[in-house]
Amino acid sequence: MRVFGVDPGLTRCGLGVVDGVAGRALSLAGAGVVRTPAGDDVASRLLALDRHIGEWLDTYRPDAVAVERVFSQHNVRTVMGTAQAGAVAIVCAARRGIPVALHTPSEAKAAVTGSGRADKAQVTGMVTRLLQLTAPPRPADTADALALAICHLWRGAAERRLADAVQRACPAERPL
Repeated sequence: MRVFGVDPGLTRCGLGVVDGVAGRALSLAGAGVVRTPAGDDVASRLLALDRHIGEWLDTYRPDAVAVERVFSQHNVRTVMGTAQAGAVAIVCAARRGIPVALHTPSEAKAAVTGSGRADKAQVTGMVTRLLQLTAPPRPADTADALALAICHLWRGAAERRLADAVQRACPAERPL
């Protein structure tokens, strides 16, 4: 399975593509960051994100997209930009019929480090180790995007197995 992870942001939007199956070695397919100038108007910045994310989706053709779920912060301006960038990623995937999952930062941290309270250095270190990279992915937004992709690969597999088991046990039941 190939998962495209997106750590949304208007100034820096981390992107990462990971191939793998739960319980097997993971591999890096692509990683990077999209930067938009803080001085540009929001519409131009969102269009730039749309273009770049669309190019990544067309190039890597993922099976799923994992986007960081926006959580409450004290800085409303930051939350708005993050939410807008995340929405662009969701729409880009939806346009192409690619399933989208939202994962919280704590879920992604817990998936790769075992602790939902891990710091950026711990997440970057574990992403580097899990993907057997020779150097840590930079900037941290890229490592976060890769962590989201890994989280989805591992959590998504477990969620699919659970849904399949429920379907076999109760064929009349439909998953929500």
